[in-house]
Amino acid sequence: MRVFVTGATGFIGSAVVKELIGAGHRVTALARSEETAQRLRAKGITPHLGNIDDLDSLRSAAAAADGVIHLAFMHGLSQIPLAKRLRVLLGGLPTGIVSRFLAVSAEADRQAINTFGAALKGSGRPFVTTFGAMGLADSTLRAARPATENDAPASGSPGIARAKTEELVEGWASLGVRATMIRLAPSVHGDGDTGFVPQLIAAARNKGNSAYVGDGSNRWTAVHRSDAARLFRLALERGAAGARYHGVADESIPFRTIAEVIGRRLDVPMVGIPAKAAPKQFSFLAPFVLADNPASSELTRAQLGWQPKEPGLIADLEHGRYFDTAPVVSPAPNASGALRRSQAA
Repeated sequence: MRVFVTGATGFIGSAVVKELIGAGHRVTALARSEETAQRLRAKGITPHLGNIDDLDSLRSAAAAADGVIHLAFMHGLSQIPLAKRLRVLLGGLPTGIVSRFLAVSAEADRQAINTFGAALKGSGRPFVTTFGAMGLADSTLRAARPATENDAPASGSPGIARAKTEELVEGWASLGVRATMIRLAPSVHGDGDTGFVPQLIAAARNKGNSAYVGDGSNRWTAVHRSDAARLFRLALERGAAGARYHGVADESIPFRTIAEVIGRRLDVPMVGIPAKAAPKQFSFLAPFVLADNPASSELTRAQLGWQPKEPGLIADLEHGRYFDTAPVVSPAPNASGALRRSQAA
């Protein structure tokens, strides 16, 4: 199959294209620069010059492909065109910069999804995109049960801005596109991880303690990036139109357990803090740290035959690679709710 992939050079995207090539697919990938294009060619990938805002470029690439996997997302101000960037920075109070940034990023994502959908309309060709499982969690509530693939996004979720875009994908699935959605766990882990967990480690280093909120019993999910990459391939090859799949291996990790490993590895105290102190401790990560986000992948495993094989998050943290260097905490989240496409783009 000829597959067009956006976000192919990122943490998740690079694993996805490796999985696709290993399965015999031919990959064309979006490249924002000639330097990126050269890196893609070196891996046997055909570059397609353009960016996520260049809708004509996206349209032509999708039209020439047998299927599309869309992973890219504007996760930094530098990726936003200058005029929009100025509106984000100067369009209101400084406290609103993050929300304005998220609105611009989410709108660009919606335009890209609609462009791909229109190019594939009526063809039955596959279109796989991704959202965050964190979009199923209400930051103010404890979940009565693990979220399933049949559950709609939660209106009180820190990831609702992105999660609502699922409706667009469902719409294209009703118009002859084999469109599917993969909801990724808030931690997609493995070598080179730049997501939530490295930023929690950076926060612990900066504060001199590893914190959790309340009693730390709120739960997160996780998946190794190699397992996630295999899920994207299976969704491309076998996914049903309109289906939601969960990229979740560890279905319920108490946040306190994550904080305990970070504290022990950094040799800093583990502390419980009240919810009102979370923004000062975790900055923009606070809503995600507060969330209770258990989720099941039982239906995904049954429908696609997906079985995670790699080590879980805690085993990965215990290996120690996460603590070799101190990552820099990003200035703004990427609106996914799970910070996943920031790693894919």
